Amino acid sequence: MRDYFFKHNPMIYKHLIRPFLFLFDAESIHHFVTGSLKFIFKIPGFSAFVELITAVNHPKLEREVFGIRFKNPVGIAAGFDKNAEVFNELASFGFSHIEIGTVTPLGQPGNQRPRLFRLIADKAIINRMGFNNKGLHEAVKKLKRPHKPIIGGNIGKNTLTPNQLAINDYVTTFEGLFEVVDYFVVNVSCPNISDLRELQDQDALTAILSKLQLINSTKPKRKPILLKVSPDLNQQQLDEVIEIIKVTRIDGVVATNTSITRHTIKFEKEKAAEIGNGGLSGMPLCNRSTEVIRYLSEKSGKAFPIIGVGGIMTAQDALDKLNAGADLVQVYTGFIYEGPFIARKINKLLLKTK
Repeated sequence: MRDYFFKHNPMIYKHLIRPFLFLFDAESIHHFVTGSLKFIFKIPGFSAFVELITAVNHPKLEREVFGIRFKNPVGIAAGFDKNAEVFNELASFGFSHIEIGTVTPLGQPGNQRPRLFRLIADKAIINRMGFNNKGLHEAVKKLKRPHKPIIGGNIGKNTLTPNQLAINDYVTTFEGLFEVVDYFVVNVSCPNISDLRELQDQDALTAILSKLQLINSTKPKRKPILLKVSPDLNQQQLDEVIEIIKVTRIDGVVATNTSITRHTIKFEKEKAAEIGNGGLSGMPLCNRSTEVIRYLSEKSGKAFPIIGVGGIMTAQDALDKLNAGADLVQVYTGFIYEGPFIARKINKLLLKTK
């Protein structure tokens, strides 16, 4: 039965379900999908059924990264489950970890709609969401529920917080989420928050990470801290990232965030120009993300773990990132375009190549 569903359902999604969903505004459909997941997974036995046809469990897929045991290397990137609402439902599709957020101390509406756009021919998304989320308190409340996957907490600053006070927002969210997440990701590379990327400056970033590490050291059991980096960093800036990790002794990197560049868009350049500002994700980001992973891995001498994310649309894309030096991978846009079997496809390919 598993093989039957795997053979036929990906085509049903691509040729029937996805075209219908794509008739509607991208953000509205995202809310519809997450609401539907919460509703349908309340049906007794449905979660077990989904796991039966999508999950791949095998000892060869397991790996230990920054002190945490993952049942497989495939997770959901930050942005899909901003408010920690459907992490258990997503885990049923075979994902080992879900990164929630970006979470800010206070809830905020984000940027004005429309702010989420599809470039269907390029299998891409442009977003300028602006860290819209319900805030720290709501995330903590949701994460106190029992959960199946490993949870990463992606943390950022409120839009109205000036950069000179940003460290306070990161500390507040770090402290608040500490007991309910398994690892942290510090997000200073999102292109959709005014002046946020100024915090990628070596001195500013070192100060934030050092403060979080100091707090971490006071805990009975510390939590891994990772830095999410931009695909738009040049070689010198990537060298600075390696130096920052060496100095602050954080646990790793998530490579990469979305991109402000548009030169990798092949088919819908005019539409992208009409959309304007925002972070580009999906297929156009795939090669650059893999390049950043390879550079950080090779230049550092594999000194720290890397979570590879950016343009993973196929199982081979994921394998390429792992071969480039990633220890884990995450999907978001690929999940939207390729459907609920993407984790299964990746894990099946990994078993074949072991």
